[in-house]
Amino acid sequence: MRNEQQRPDGDADRAGAPLRLSVFGATGSIGTSTLDLVARNPDRFEIDTLTANSSAAALAEAAQRVGARHAVVADPAAYADLAAALSGTGITTAAGEGAIVEAAMRPVDMMVAAIVGAAGLRPTLAAAGQGTTIALANKECLVCGGDLFMAAARTGGATLLPVDSEHSAIFQVFERQNFDQIEKLTLTASGGPFRTRSLAEMALVTPEAALRHPNWSMGARISIDSATMMNKGFEIIEAHHLFALADERLDVLVHPQSVIHGMVHYRDGSVLAQLGAPDMRAPISHCLAWPRRMETPCERLDLAALGSLTFEAPDLARFPALGLARAAMARGTAATAALNAADEVLVAAFLARRIGFLDISALAERVLDRLSGQGALQAPASVEDVLAIDARARRVAGELGAAKGP
Repeated sequence: MRNEQQRPDGDADRAGAPLRLSVFGATGSIGTSTLDLVARNPDRFEIDTLTANSSAAALAEAAQRVGARHAVVADPAAYADLAAALSGTGITTAAGEGAIVEAAMRPVDMMVAAIVGAAGLRPTLAAAGQGTTIALANKECLVCGGDLFMAAARTGGATLLPVDSEHSAIFQVFERQNFDQIEKLTLTASGGPFRTRSLAEMALVTPEAALRHPNWSMGARISIDSATMMNKGFEIIEAHHLFALADERLDVLVHPQSVIHGMVHYRDGSVLAQLGAPDMRAPISHCLAWPRRMETPCERLDLAALGSLTFEAPDLARFPALGLARAAMARGTAATAALNAADEVLVAAFLARRIGFLDISALAERVLDRLSGQGALQAPASVEDVLAIDARARRVAGELGAAKGP
């Protein structure tokens, strides 16, 4: 977080001009929710660039619907379809990783960084380095390249606005002027679909059961990560970088209703919390309108109807991913990058029924141990180093998953 008292759109807002916005990962969950809010507030936003990985048809449709100036697909094989779909519209097109990075350097007021995976690291770093305000939804920027990314943001003078619901909640009640009075932060977790299952039961769960999150509608990987609580472990790592607090001052509390999303504890005994319905359009809107607010279609809380909110400590024996993520954070950015890569491969193996649910965390730990024994977890000095660690962790995870499988 930087420049918290400045508006991301600066003089544009005072002049009544719309916010110039680029959405990276426009066809994914965060991207489509962002464009839903844009469509509901057409006078407030002007879309410069939309990007997608390979969904040319969906990207072209979205670009025309919101009047984008530029559209980019990361996959060069999808370029012909994109160019054909947008021919004659006046919307310029491009393809490839280099084109994605170039698009991130176009002058805009805000970039919504919602590309999934390590592919989002280069463009978001480029935007941070030139001082763009970033609505950050790509966790890999912090989990895989946290030290590099935060250094680029500081050097470039970028403002970082967290999109993730828990980090957005903390951002909203984080009194920067009282930073030295903060005791700890608490991230809440729903506990996922297996919050009350025994280890024996969890060993037998199917991918279909793991994908049924009780509160949130999400993509496959994040749904599985929520079920293992690996996602909450990654969020601890993100919070460490975003809010500059050590591991021992970052707490997790299981809150099945997903109404309180995050809390900040102060030395006077006060605990400030942000509450809201589990709808990602709420934290996205906070970024888009910051430091003001905007109308959203999100469900309004009825606390009387809810009746009660409950909390419990996470069970580290049944959800070892939390401890594994903390241990990786203590080892440094190389270890957290390796953990993220290993987890992605192992989640895919579980979804393909090659390994069991409990194997995800167990094998991820083995990946870190093997890489550490090989001396492969040296602190990365560049994006290339991060991607090399990512690739190596993926290979090891693939080998271990194949050996474990039927």
